[in-house]
This record gives sequence, C-alpha cells and structure tokens, in this order.
Amino acid sequence: MRRIVITGPPPVQILDVTGPLEAFANLPDYEITVGTPGTGSVLQTSRGFPIGAATALGDVSGPIDTLLIAGGPGAESGTYDDELIGWITRSAPQSRRIAAICTGAFVLAAAGILDGKQAVTHWSYCARLAREFPSVTVRPDPIFLRDGNVYTSAGITAGIDLSLALIEEDHGHSAALAVARQLVMFLVRPGGQVQYSHMLSRQATASLPLRELQVWMLEHLQDQLRVEQLAERMSMSPRHFTRVCLRETGMNPGQLVDRMRVEAAQQMIDSSEMGLKEIAETCGFRTADSMRRVFLRILGTTAGEYTRRFKR
Repeated sequence: MRRIVITGPPPVQILDVTGPLEAFANLPDYEITVGTPGTGSVLQTSRGFPIGAATALGDVSGPIDTLLIAGGPGAESGTYDDELIGWITRSAPQSRRIAAICTGAFVLAAAGILDGKQAVTHWSYCARLAREFPSVTVRPDPIFLRDGNVYTSAGITAGIDLSLALIEEDHGHSAALAVARQLVMFLVRPGGQVQYSHMLSRQATASLPLRELQVWMLEHLQDQLRVEQLAERMSMSPRHFTRVCLRETGMNPGQLVDRMRVEAAQQMIDSSEMGLKEIAETCGFRTADSMRRVFLRILGTTAGEYTRRFKR
C-alpha cells in the first residue's frame, strides 16, 4: 500500500484536502491519512465544516509515500506553527515525495524544503512567496511543477490536477484518465498550462457585445479577422470599434486577435498531439514561422521553445 498523508495548518482550504483525497481514493493501493496538528482528531477548515476522524500528527510515524500539505488561511497567515514545521522537517526524509497544494507552498518554504528549488502557488500569492522566501525560485504560471521529489501546485482545483499527475507517475496515463473520468474532469491538464487565461480576465471587464464577439472570434480564428470585419459585426465604424476595444480590453483589435490565437495555440500544444504547422493553420497564423514570431512577441518565447518546455 502507498501511504498518502494529507495535512496543513488549520484552517485549511477544504478542497485542498478533499480534492486530492477523492482522486487518490479511486485506486485501491493508496492508504490515505488526514493528519491534524496538535492532539485532537479534527482538522478545521476555512468554511466551518471540520474534517473529523483525522489523525494527530504525533501519532503518524514511519515511511510516507506522498506527503501533501494543504493551503488555506492557516498557511497564508504569515506565522508558522513550530510543532507543525518540525513534524514536516522530520517527516520529509521519510517521504518518497512531498507536495504542496496552493498556498501550502508557504509551509514547505518555512520548513526549508523549497530552498534552492522552483515552486509555484496560487497566482495571487506568487509575488508574496518570492518576497518572503527569496531562496525559492517562484514561477507564477504553471498549474503545477516538480523539482526533484518536491511538487507544488497552483490554486485549489490545481491540487486535483497535481494528484492526477502523481497517479499517472504511479500507474500510468490510462489510470489517471480513468480517475479523471470518474471525477468528471474535463481533461487531464499538464502542469505547464498557464494558471489563468488572459482573455478570461479581459472578458470579466468587457461589455456583453464584446464578450459575444470574442466567442465568435474563437470560432473563426482561421479567418482573416480584419478590423473592418470585426467592426461590422459590432455595428461600429473601424475607428470607433478600435477605441472601444482599447478601452475595454487594453488591446487594439490586432493585438486582441493575436492574443486569442496564442492562447488557443497554447491549449492545443498542452492537450493535443498536433504538430506546430497544423496548430498554426488551425489557429489562423497561416504558417509556423508566423506563429513563432507572434509567440515571441507576446510570451517572450517561441512556439517551439514553449512546446519543449511545457509539453509532457
């Protein structure tokens, strides 16, 4: 049996615990223990629903296959319980692999486990993690990443993505895919996929007509998508449409088209077996060389370099 221990400084984010727990529980060779600091049998959560039947960490001993540290308000407080940090420090050498879910990375950093390593956490906490623990190389984009036997993940649901990746390491892709289907996950996301879409953040502030236009654009990326065509769909002159686009998205129409094509190409690189030439044609770049130039301008890396860096 592979022993999984999930713990964290209370109150923990409940999904940081239950998400990985549900993923691992779908396979019979994982023995899962929810640990709680102190001497009680309850792990307090940030939503007021305590997790009962937990095991006091003082009673957890012996080898651990996978040690998972959950995030939440307890990890984000800026103060770290010496007893918990000490237990993690002692348990790390007995663990085959160690992982942090979301802001659990702060706890691993406080325990010195992330010193000299690359790590990620929820995108809104990355700058703080880098500031408070300068010995950690913080990478703000990935959903999860691995450095040696230490894993870190982005916010909340990314803990499920990381758990599926760990299951894939143990049992292969088919097993991870079967668990994802059981959890009704849309897909098994690779760790290199970015945490959030820039286009999604733009849609949050754009007006309904412009949001509807973006949906239409995604369905027609292979078209030319000239400013005149887009303005006509908005019943605006090209000049007025350009002003509206700049005001509501921070980009002119050409930049908006390029950004949407790059994000669509990233999704295809991350989740398909298509070659760069086919992806370029599908996303409207026309040629792989054109896609290379646009990637370099927007992401600071070429499509080929992005593929080598993030493709699993």
